[in-house]
Amino acid sequence: MAKVLQIRDLTLRDGQQSLFATRMKQENVDKLLPLYREAKFYIMEVWGGAVPDSVMRYLGESPWDRLRACSNEMKGISLLSALSRGRNLFGYVPYPDYVLEGFYKKAIDNGLNVMRIFDALNDIDNIRESVKMINSLGGISDTAVCYTVDPKDTPAEAPRKKGFFARLFGGNDTPAAPEKIFTDEYFVEKAKEMEALGAKMVTLKDMAGLVNPARIFTLMPKLKQALKVPVDFHTHCTPGYGLAAVLTAIIKGVDIVDTNIWWFGGGSAAPAIELVWIFCQKLGIEMAVNMDAVAKIRKELVVARKALADFDLNKDKWPNDFDEYYAKMPKEIDAEFDRAIAAANDNREEDLLDACHKIEAYFGFPKPNELVKNAEVPGGMYSNMVANLRALKAEDVLDEAMALIPKVRRDAGLVPLVTPTSQIVGSQAVALALDRRKGAPDYSNKNNQFISLVKGEYGKTPVAIDPAFREKITGSPEERPYDTGSFREPANPELPEFGGVKLAQNEEEFLLLELLPSVANTFLKNKRKAEFEAKQAEMKAAEPEAKPEETQAPVEEITGKVFRAPMGGTVIELLAKPGQTVKTGDLLLEYEAMKMENDLATDIEGTIKRFLVKEGDVIATDQPLVEFE
Repeated sequence: MAKVLQIRDLTLRDGQQSLFATRMKQENVDKLLPLYREAKFYIMEVWGGAVPDSVMRYLGESPWDRLRACSNEMKGISLLSALSRGRNLFGYVPYPDYVLEGFYKKAIDNGLNVMRIFDALNDIDNIRESVKMINSLGGISDTAVCYTVDPKDTPAEAPRKKGFFARLFGGNDTPAAPEKIFTDEYFVEKAKEMEALGAKMVTLKDMAGLVNPARIFTLMPKLKQALKVPVDFHTHCTPGYGLAAVLTAIIKGVDIVDTNIWWFGGGSAAPAIELVWIFCQKLGIEMAVNMDAVAKIRKELVVARKALADFDLNKDKWPNDFDEYYAKMPKEIDAEFDRAIAAANDNREEDLLDACHKIEAYFGFPKPNELVKNAEVPGGMYSNMVANLRALKAEDVLDEAMALIPKVRRDAGLVPLVTPTSQIVGSQAVALALDRRKGAPDYSNKNNQFISLVKGEYGKTPVAIDPAFREKITGSPEERPYDTGSFREPANPELPEFGGVKLAQNEEEFLLLELLPSVANTFLKNKRKAEFEAKQAEMKAAEPEAKPEETQAPVEEITGKVFRAPMGGTVIELLAKPGQTVKTGDLLLEYEAMKMENDLATDIEGTIKRFLVKEGDVIATDQPLVEFE
């Protein structure tokens, strides 16, 4: 009897997150769902990750509506899965248990089946309660071990004035290479601990695509031998290992692999299912998917990808059409599939990678991204950094920020780079690059979440943080774990401008406020406004009298010293008032940049004359924020 390989389709969640910064609209999702019924994937990942944030932030849509739409169409056909960041849920800070349980319960009530739970630090304590909750609520707990590698040694440190790399890697002399942390045994032990918690399946989650085939050759058999539950393998193609690593995992007995459908595969996403299917055909392995239905989805995905052109990192170089190129595939490319299989069986990594790269080149997929490979970052982190820097009109800082990621990661305790640590480290690397451009000391500007990470609020880092660095960032050398009592319940005010209704109208909406207060506040206000205006129209309210044209007040010239934005973003809250006298280090305002919250402290002493921005304003890098008397 042929071995059966199960597939988890990532197209609607991780695929679009990795390639298109999670900007896929509900209308495009809805067109695909009936076709997915025919495909009969074992699991479809449709929710969690960046979806709850992004659909509110960028699309003005409800995350709950997206989950319900998928559930209503797919119920009883494919298991629906979501990605949870354990204690961080779908957000960027640790949440108390009652917030986690509220989300898990509502998600399962709305049709979710599988919750893939991971912790960015691989801290087992941070997923313990989530596993219990999912199992007790009738869901399937899938725990993920986050794969990462020991970082490369940073280049020799040098004074900043000696060139580009000296600026990037300023500081003390490079320490001796430390003992390897992320061994096969490290990942196997983490997986065994997860199974002991009650996990119904375990995923090796390689979010940056750093698992090379030779590593999978040794690691996958060890995982299979150590675990009784099914093993899933999740990787990305960014550095060029993805397809070869998946082939090796299949040969070495993996139960489930994660793939995307053609137009949403490859590059910084997971491998395309079509190429995996060709390998399975040659291996005599049955892939439990209706590929005729996948072909129908593939045709509709062309339309969906065109709609995402503004966020497409490869919009000028799409893959070649699979149906056309597979039909006319020359013998020498067909032979590369056979060569890859032989090389994977024999653990000849160089030949295996060469064959897979030739296959991908024929079908038009991007070449390995050397910048991402060297910085060791996830594809979703890279695409989001590009999208956010583009929005901030600061794309020119990308290369410097990417080169600084290994340093920030090392300083922060060798954290794996996966949401939220990828966003925290990525945002901090951008801030560090901007500090150095201005000639300011490293870490002059710190996002609040980086401070919390270094403080210890996200959990135990794989390597202990230097107490001196912790004191520099947090003000104390002592590690301080997360305190659930510090969680601030969000306000749910009445909105007089929209008829006095509450901002959040039900439990689902209030959960969104608890998860992402700033984003949900804007989303729900817009929703209440639309409802109010629709109601007014229904009542056929009388047309308001034409108001006399307002004359614009003259703009007051700035004459005093000004405090400027270190990075572009959105103002969340003003923390001081005009007329207030402040000294260096006093907080002026809180703002959000690259999805991270930042408290801005003044470096100017004096009396505030006026704020030049208000809450909700989008600000640019170096924009004047506060004028002093």
